[in-house]
Amino acid sequence: MHGDRERHELRAGFDRAAEAYQRTGPVCPPRAFDDLVRLAGLRPGDRVAEIGTGQATVPLAERGVAVTAAELGAELAAIARRRLAGFPSARVLTTSFEDWEPEAAGFGAVVAFSSLHWVDPRLRYAKPAALLRPGGAMAVGGCHWARPPDAHPFWADVQQDYRAARYAGDPPPPPGQIGPWHFPPEAGAFFREVASLRYPFQAVYSPEDYLAMLATQSGTRALGEARMAGFLARVRHRLGAAGSPRLAVTFVGLVTVGRRRPGAFPAGE
Repeated sequence: MHGDRERHELRAGFDRAAEAYQRTGPVCPPRAFDDLVRLAGLRPGDRVAEIGTGQATVPLAERGVAVTAAELGAELAAIARRRLAGFPSARVLTTSFEDWEPEAAGFGAVVAFSSLHWVDPRLRYAKPAALLRPGGAMAVGGCHWARPPDAHPFWADVQQDYRAARYAGDPPPPPGQIGPWHFPPEAGAFFREVASLRYPFQAVYSPEDYLAMLATQSGTRALGEARMAGFLARVRHRLGAAGSPRLAVTFVGLVTVGRRRPGAFPAGE
């Protein structure tokens, strides 16, 4: 768990690799977004607030909802605006979610993909609930790395480079060991969980795109400039020694939807 200062520093760092982050970050399969829209009860034209501009922005806009995304990074916001140029009802605001004060509440859903853990814990569930219309939904999603038993030998060998860099964390588990995510107890005053789904999938990366994606990971950036450079150099060398293969990366996408509790914010309803 990151402290306030570390959380602010790490989440701001995504903007320094904005193009690589948007180009190489994993995106959940289309059926995950179909399920999200269905479970949240969204209809074309419904207003949806998004925390950040990551995996969900374009897929939600493609499904006809009016997305308003609060993006902390100016570069990420600019890229998101270009990607959303064909969706006139979509908006990207350059602001933190904590500081954003919308003109009106009454959103049909608040969506956070790979971003909720960066939000101030004091506002993480209270503010989404305050933004929603009665019966509105909060959807939390993301992609978790996995390693199937038949994975390329590279995935076992590269653990030596993680250990050499003193990279915190455990190796990715098999997909079957990654279970659904559930709303924690502190969300219970605001939301009633209605579904928690998982979507195993693979994405294929060139060596360069894999390294670019690896460089955007918060755990990699938390190493600091010198250790990060050394770690990436080791992985690059290992890829070269393996013949620079295209890598099939296994992920498990997770989507959890909760309905706002009727008594969460009675004033004004």
